[in-house]
Amino acid sequence: MSEWPEGRNDNGDDRYGRGSARAQPEGARRMPHVQRRQQRPVPPQQQPQRPGQPAARPGQPPAYGVPPQQAPSHDTYGGYDSGYNTGQVYGRPQSTPSGPGGPGAPGPGGPGGPGGPGRRPAGPAPDWRKRIKIGSIVLVTALLATTIGTYFWADSKVRREVDLAKVIERPKEGDCTTYLVVGSDSREGLSDEDKKKLHTGSAEGKRTDSMMILAACSSGNTMISLPRDSDVEIPSFVGSESGKKYPGTGKHTKLNAAYADDGPELLVRTVEHNTGLRIDHYAEIGFAGFANIVDALGGVDMNIEKGFKDEKSGADFKAGEQTLNGSQALAFVRTRYAFAESDLARTKNQQKFLSTLANQAATPGTILNPFKLYPVLGAGLDTLIVDKDMSLWDLADMFFAMKGISGGEGVSMNMPIAGERGGNLLWDKAKVQQLVKQIQNGEKVTVKAN
Repeated sequence: MSEWPEGRNDNGDDRYGRGSARAQPEGARRMPHVQRRQQRPVPPQQQPQRPGQPAARPGQPPAYGVPPQQAPSHDTYGGYDSGYNTGQVYGRPQSTPSGPGGPGAPGPGGPGGPGGPGRRPAGPAPDWRKRIKIGSIVLVTALLATTIGTYFWADSKVRREVDLAKVIERPKEGDCTTYLVVGSDSREGLSDEDKKKLHTGSAEGKRTDSMMILAACSSGNTMISLPRDSDVEIPSFVGSESGKKYPGTGKHTKLNAAYADDGPELLVRTVEHNTGLRIDHYAEIGFAGFANIVDALGGVDMNIEKGFKDEKSGADFKAGEQTLNGSQALAFVRTRYAFAESDLARTKNQQKFLSTLANQAATPGTILNPFKLYPVLGAGLDTLIVDKDMSLWDLADMFFAMKGISGGEGVSMNMPIAGERGGNLLWDKAKVQQLVKQIQNGEKVTVKAN
């Protein structure tokens, strides 16, 4: 019996289609030799598991694929599947351009899936929190190492040459931290050309060119200039070099003579004896260091209220805002003969300049800029002389106290003067005692200079 559809013969009759004698095309017919009954898909959790095959998780395709007779058909007629439109091969999962994730998603085994040409298997997403954390740790470690290195480098350059333990008969400690800040006329480190440029002269040794008491208190900071022509008594003291005790003779002289006689230790002893105020730290800087600091900062901006000129110091200033370089700054703080009050007028200029210098040096633009910070530290620390107990933190506190005064957070004044004797300036004892008492007790200073 022939399985070809009716009308299919080789007799050439007039049926529609190949060998067909009908006028209309015949309907779709099932061909017994390709008929396959479509089976109901088995849910993934009910599919048999092959030996060695990991169990499929819900929502994931089976690992070995579904045989054609178990997969949904794209071409079914009456419950039968032709199996020709799916393009699948028995035993392997179907690969479609759209994939299991929907249209456009890569399918397993397809061009965009694992193993596809030009594609790598998708890895885990980068953990940005972990990367940021590691980067932050590296940055903090680098900053910490730089800070520690800078601290030890700067600390090694500080010249701790003054021994306050040699000072005898000291006053009691107060609530404030007090500094004796001294500018000396030391020419150390200056060449002949530098001396000529800075108008320093060529005198041997060193003398005090300016002296100030800086009291850093919780109630506010106070800067008190001590005129070098102040009339003071030289008390008994122990020689800084010989260790020999020298008795007091009641001799009165100018304050700067104490430094000339036996250096910083006798100067501290004389200030403490005549004021009754204990000095906690000592800091001294010479001509070279002062000028180099100003140049390293790129100059200091000053507002000079009234112009003045002095041939001895090299000062030649006009009134108004201007930037002073190192040599100009040194001339500004050393000038005395251009003023009627000479020493008192000079101390006011010194206070104004030092507080302005500290204000511009202790800024983020200098502290956070290594190209500016290191030259400034190097210039100052090379010639800065301090006491043996002075740390870098104490130095920083001193400069920030000066900065506070410039910002209006403190008092700047001369030691109260009551008159003069033989060219020496006499202090107002009553006001000095009140001033010292306020500083010792950490009170706000209310004493006014004349």
